[in-house]
Amino acid sequence: MMKDDNVGKILFGWTSFIRKFVLRVLRVGPIPSHIAVIMDGNRRYAKKKKLDEGAGHDAGAFALLCLLVNCYELGVKYLSAYAFSIDNFRRKPNEVQKIMDLLRESITLLTRIAKHLPVRVHFAGNLALLSADLRDAALRLMEATAGYSKFVFTICVCYTYSDEIIHAVQESCQEKCNHIQEIRGIDACGHQDENLIKLADIEKHMYMAIAPDPDILIRTGDEYRLSNYLLWQTSCTQLSSLSTLWPEFSIWHLVWVVLNFQLNNPYLEKKKMQL
Repeated sequence: MMKDDNVGKILFGWTSFIRKFVLRVLRVGPIPSHIAVIMDGNRRYAKKKKLDEGAGHDAGAFALLCLLVNCYELGVKYLSAYAFSIDNFRRKPNEVQKIMDLLRESITLLTRIAKHLPVRVHFAGNLALLSADLRDAALRLMEATAGYSKFVFTICVCYTYSDEIIHAVQESCQEKCNHIQEIRGIDACGHQDENLIKLADIEKHMYMAIAPDPDILIRTGDEYRLSNYLLWQTSCTQLSSLSTLWPEFSIWHLVWVVLNFQLNNPYLEKKKMQL
């Protein structure tokens, strides 16, 4: 179970000075604007430590909140986390309920963290699949932090890339349909080009339209699949697969990933220019 006193541990732990020093050194090089993570290995971590299965998710949530603070202090502007896939509803009911309960607790902790750090929290995905009370809590947190712009933390919940594309196409078609109805009888033939769906229309209606494409996508647990996550947005993204399980992810893993990004940054920037 996540506890409120974890906020103090995350923000004001005894390692705070060391963390700040390490991150200051890292800021000498180019800093990624957007880091995305696929948090794999929570259940394996619990099995490895001989803990209840749910304890692995608790530890994983704490690791994510620590990453949030580290990215904020490093100067990263966007952090996105794949918290729950639509496909995860196929898991055992008690595990799904555990994750939903943990999400509810995390919203409470993020509300408290937002009082110390100007973090905008955004939930990306098909939120209609959440229970009404959980969806309302998520919407309240998004509304409460909507005025912040220095750092955006996106939690991808009830998300898959396939669903994101379907959503974006449906919204684009509806928008164009509304536009055609508005101009009908005026000069519909003269607006034929405007009636076509363009790339910008699709991207505008993406769940992830709030953030630029990731510079780095981290996946833990020694997995190399994207698992239906941000396929549209990762054509020029550095992929970092780590053997460590997600609850064991620490600032030192973040340092290694960012150093690798800084080493490859000229090549990545060249590839972006070629698109």
